[in-house]
Amino acid sequence: MTIEVANESGMAGVDEERLSRLARHVLDAMRVHPLAELSVVLVDEGPMTDLHVRWMDEPGPTDVLSFPMDELRPGGSGRTSEPGVLGDVIICPQVAERQGETAGHGTRAEIDLLCTHGILHLLGFDHAEPEEHKEMFGLQAEILRSWAGSEAADPTGDERSL
Repeated sequence: MTIEVANESGMAGVDEERLSRLARHVLDAMRVHPLAELSVVLVDEGPMTDLHVRWMDEPGPTDVLSFPMDELRPGGSGRTSEPGVLGDVIICPQVAERQGETAGHGTRAEIDLLCTHGILHLLGFDHAEPEEHKEMFGLQAEILRSWAGSEAADPTGDERSL
């Protein structure tokens, strides 16, 4: 599995290695083919605003955007998806910082949530309808719980790094 993480946001303290491990955890949980490719990019508010306006026709920066490529879907019971390019997850850590503070769980946990959320969108999940919302957010919570319980979540025990 190829997972590229690039911090173009200028925000110090983002742990790209940890974010890559989280993305791998999500893809493994969703039984995505081991030859799949994913890109996670962190950008500041200016570029995120431009993307939000251009692709969603909404003003201001947003927290996360997903741009699917090969329309891969999660693997079913006991099997993996097809190989291919999953797409790009774009995260704005400045927005995540504000949301994490409001939610009371901090920036790192918010970026984890946004990364997971973005990958689920790439896999075809949505939350426009109540039933879709329930499924997607339930799956998101389950994956984040399993991530928090794994040693891969924070092998150093260092809560300071994002």
